[in-house]
Amino acid sequence: MLETIDLSKSLPREEYVRSLIRYQVQLRDLADQLYVQKRSLAMVYEGWDAAGKGGNIKRVTERLDPRGYEVFPIAAPAGEDRTHHYLWRFWRRLLPPDEKQILIFDRSWYGRVIVERIEGFCTEQEWKRAYREINEFERQLADYGIIIVKFWIHISSEEQLRRFEQRQDTAYKSWKLTDEDWRNRQKWSDYEAAVEEMLLKTSTLTAPWTIVEGNDKWYARIKTLRTLVQVLSKELKHQPPEAKVPGSKPEGSAVAKGKKRKQKKQKDKKQNKKKKGKKK
Repeated sequence: MLETIDLSKSLPREEYVRSLIRYQVQLRDLADQLYVQKRSLAMVYEGWDAAGKGGNIKRVTERLDPRGYEVFPIAAPAGEDRTHHYLWRFWRRLLPPDEKQILIFDRSWYGRVIVERIEGFCTEQEWKRAYREINEFERQLADYGIIIVKFWIHISSEEQLRRFEQRQDTAYKSWKLTDEDWRNRQKWSDYEAAVEEMLLKTSTLTAPWTIVEGNDKWYARIKTLRTLVQVLSKELKHQPPEAKVPGSKPEGSAVAKGKKRKQKKQKDKKQNKKKKGKKK
């Protein structure tokens, strides 16, 4: 399934900047609606190492009120978390909408069916049972009124290697690259099989997965923001106003009117040609 994803998709810089501002402003308006309607949004970010999850989250939160969202960077369970069921540490992070309206999980409960499965941190029976547990967990969240949006940021093995080497050679990025990242890369095919099974078994009507083509970071960020705006607009029954983006031409401008006149002339020209052909 993942091999069919078109990773060549990209955006030119000018279009990226315009779209980024537009969707960020609309998302801010929708975040206000979450507060007004007392609703919560739970965002799940999963993806390959170096897929760009951190940069993606940064662009999503850039124009939001910092009082209304929280990002949870999820690592291996430690301390009290290790003494409970694996979903417990996520349950306790689900803050009420009066406190936080947007909850962003950078890695999530899907670690049970990806990392823990591949690295042997749980039994086969436990990770197979987790598909049902996760679907039930997300169904309970949705029934409570929480909006769930899940992203898998997908990149190619070649692109991951390029980013690893770039991190290794860049002083201020080298801390991001660990020996564990290189070890995980050696198990690419195992992880790919686990991811495909996860996507097939946990993409539900309640909480569908959105696969984001991530070889081009600009394209990935815009697709994520656009998806959030579309989902929230539908769930909240609220259409955010169109943002005024520097460099874009409003519909009523002279440039826009001139373009419409040109299109009308071309259409009339085609119709006249058809009429002449019929007369002959």
